Amino acid sequence: MASTPFHQPSFLEPQTSQSSTPSSEPLQQKALLIHDRLCAVYGCPIAYFHNLDPLSELVSSLLSHRTKNRDSGRAFRQLRDRFPTWEQVRDGDVGEIEAAIAPCTYPEVKAPRLKQILHAIQQEQGQLTLDFLANLTVPEARTWLEKLPGVGPKTSAAVLCFSNLRRPALPVDSHHHRVAQRLELIPASMAVGPSHGVLAAQLPAHWSAQQVYDNHEVLMLHGQRVCHYRNPNCKACAVLDVCPFGQQRMATSSVQNDPSR
Repeated sequence: MASTPFHQPSFLEPQTSQSSTPSSEPLQQKALLIHDRLCAVYGCPIAYFHNLDPLSELVSSLLSHRTKNRDSGRAFRQLRDRFPTWEQVRDGDVGEIEAAIAPCTYPEVKAPRLKQILHAIQQEQGQLTLDFLANLTVPEARTWLEKLPGVGPKTSAAVLCFSNLRRPALPVDSHHHRVAQRLELIPASMAVGPSHGVLAAQLPAHWSAQQVYDNHEVLMLHGQRVCHYRNPNCKACAVLDVCPFGQQRMATSSVQNDPSR
């Protein structure tokens, strides 16, 4: 397969290597314990939230960068209403595309970026489709995707995991990342991009796409519902006994609320 010549990093998502990072056995055991506990809380297996083809999932994922799900979903629907085919987006007026995706953040950046990506796929494949990714290994598919401008590990994993390809690739969003840091599955200083390889290495290599998807979903849901950025509800946490952050926070709160001090 010819290498793609259009690699262009973007502020929208950091680029990083797709190589897996070795994980220690105790850390793997902890990751699996956390997975099982949270699955019991949030109900695994978790249903996939949509069934888009991989190219549509790529566009959806790009629109979702730094955008609430509600707003990125509205932007995607408006884009499809205005441009029923991706060929029309590829050849469309950038101002009209920007207006269609206005509900998402940075539409003035994402509109020309979408055109650039669609042109790059067309140039490389001769048609606008990413269905060929089904014939590649997960590392090969992610490497191919991450040569596209603005596509990093979160987006490449999302395309493979969330689309109807249903491949075992682990996306890490901000909620997932925060929970993993607090549980010390990854260092507190590790950024989202590099965390993909580290967290993926903690999961069994034989896991199905559904299991990998469940792992992402339960950590994300835990960050949304319990382990909030501000004022996490540590008392309601199913993994408090293995969370150094939560234990320290609860101990500090207990001391501050002790009337004898």
